[in-house]
Amino acid sequence: MLFQQQKIQLSEYSRLYHLIVPKDNLLRKINEMIDFSFIYNELLDKYCSNNGRTAESPVRMFKYLLLKTIDVVERSRYDMSFKYFLEMSPEEDVINSSSLTKFRKLRLKDMDLLNLLIGKTVSIALEKGIIKSKSIIVDSTHSLSRSNPYSPLEVLRQRSKLLRKAVYSMDEDFKDQMPQKNESNDIRKEIAYCKALQKLIESDTTLSEIPAVKEKLNLLKETVEDTQENYIISKDVDARVGHKTADSSFFGYKTHLAMTEERIIAAAVVTSGEKGDGPELPKLLNQARSNGMEVDTIIGDAAYAGKENLKLKDQQGNKIKIVAKINPAITHGARKEEEKFDYNKDADMFVCPAGHLAMYKRVQGKKIHRCNQTMTYYFDVEKCKVCPLRDGCYKPEAKSKTYSVSIRTDEHIEQEVFQQSEYFREKSRHRYKIEAKNSELKNVHGYDRADSYGLENMKMQGALAIFVVNLKRILKF
Repeated sequence: MLFQQQKIQLSEYSRLYHLIVPKDNLLRKINEMIDFSFIYNELLDKYCSNNGRTAESPVRMFKYLLLKTIDVVERSRYDMSFKYFLEMSPEEDVINSSSLTKFRKLRLKDMDLLNLLIGKTVSIALEKGIIKSKSIIVDSTHSLSRSNPYSPLEVLRQRSKLLRKAVYSMDEDFKDQMPQKNESNDIRKEIAYCKALQKLIESDTTLSEIPAVKEKLNLLKETVEDTQENYIISKDVDARVGHKTADSSFFGYKTHLAMTEERIIAAAVVTSGEKGDGPELPKLLNQARSNGMEVDTIIGDAAYAGKENLKLKDQQGNKIKIVAKINPAITHGARKEEEKFDYNKDADMFVCPAGHLAMYKRVQGKKIHRCNQTMTYYFDVEKCKVCPLRDGCYKPEAKSKTYSVSIRTDEHIEQEVFQQSEYFREKSRHRYKIEAKNSELKNVHGYDRADSYGLENMKMQGALAIFVVNLKRILKF
């Protein structure tokens, strides 16, 4: 049961806050600037109105989450600025830390917290006249998964060994029937061995139904399926391998950001790590608009100068100015949506839908007919042969797998002229701001690594971190 109780309760000790928590304290300033009742209203239907024990205030629980980068529950027992921010009486005891976990998992479930919180801060910035520009600066930043991927080869070998041991404990004579082990480091051969082992044990219905054997058998089957799909194994099933450069990669997530020239984040999209930057631009633009922004210019790097992005229009139907230097690699030509690969600007290579990076590239066509030139990207066919998405993408027995893009289009020729303008040069000077914002999120608010497993938890972490940095920026004005 929930009733609205959001202000500090009357207490003979309340005057301590005026003595101990200074007026320039960040938490005091946030409390005075923003009315958190929007959280109460948003979560009202998540609680029962006429049954059960009285629930903790959702506003207070949300504030605990804002403070969660510190050992919040224990510190809020002694830190008066924390208690003031949480609207507690000075002598009031803190919550049980397990309540915060339940609030996050049960009350905030199925809620677009990311867009809600960004929208709230953007509306405050617009009301106070802080946002004056009609430009957004776009970029992405990566966050490492809480879990590192294991070598699939090692995991398959470990789990097939556990299955064999379970079988031998029931029937020692089964050793003579076992398929020959794979002694190489070829993952395809290891998968083939595991499948043969699995098939053999399943053929003995009596043995395969023994609980100790059945458990290990099912575990191996699941591992083989996961390995065939992702080529990685991790507790974090939503995380993926992304590429920072042609020679370096990370395992985790990407947060795609759109920020105003005044350094207020106006939109964000959280994806798994392998996603390209360019395709997320329309989503960022739509979110920024829905949060109240009027956008006529987008500032970014080469990843955002794809042909489709150069066609984007503002709400009046005028072409949006894309302040991003063109790169011939990012146009997709006339391919169908399902045939498109993502361009990775850091590696300067394309990534296939399964997440594999091209090995190298070559220009095709004569230079004098540059309009018809294409850039061809070459992929590792050994990966294609066992890829779960190979149907319709890789032809059986083909010696190579390539992906070609046209180098110049009318949109890019027009963009090339725009790059020479003074407006383009002046707006380009603002791009560094978003790199500083990415650094603040990572180094000050712990956004360099995920706190929990899963994409939804990463979105929640992003929502809280962005909400705080936006509030801090607004207070500076």
